[in-house]
Amino acid sequence: MDKKELLKAGIRFHGHLGPYLVLGLLAGGIALKKLNCKKHFGVKVKVYGATEKPKSCLIDGLQLSTGATFGKGNILKVPAKKIKIAVSNTMNNKKLEVSLKAGLVERLSAAKTHRDSEELALDLYKSEPSVLFKLT
Repeated sequence: MDKKELLKAGIRFHGHLGPYLVLGLLAGGIALKKLNCKKHFGVKVKVYGATEKPKSCLIDGLQLSTGATFGKGNILKVPAKKIKIAVSNTMNNKKLEVSLKAGLVERLSAAKTHRDSEELALDLYKSEPSVLFKLT
């Protein structure tokens, strides 16, 4: 699925366009690529700090982009103060942590209206992952 189709699928799955959805789509995609994971069954995801809306919308993007789901039990939600995504390749145990770069949380908080959120979401989707995420 190309990037444009992934965004459309994300909006259909989640119900609307928002910045946290987009961050989940992008973070999951970059993690799978860096870890050389198989989507759906070759991946395990732990999501820290995204327990309430709108931050929890990140999880919908991660489910769609990684194929990890609560039904399969390969995605978990963990209470924390900051958002962090821990992704594991279940075939070789390689791991990657994805966190938001400094300043991004402030940009997310500044989007007060639905229109602001949609514009920010589109802007984020056009961004390079290296601008948005810290990978460790």
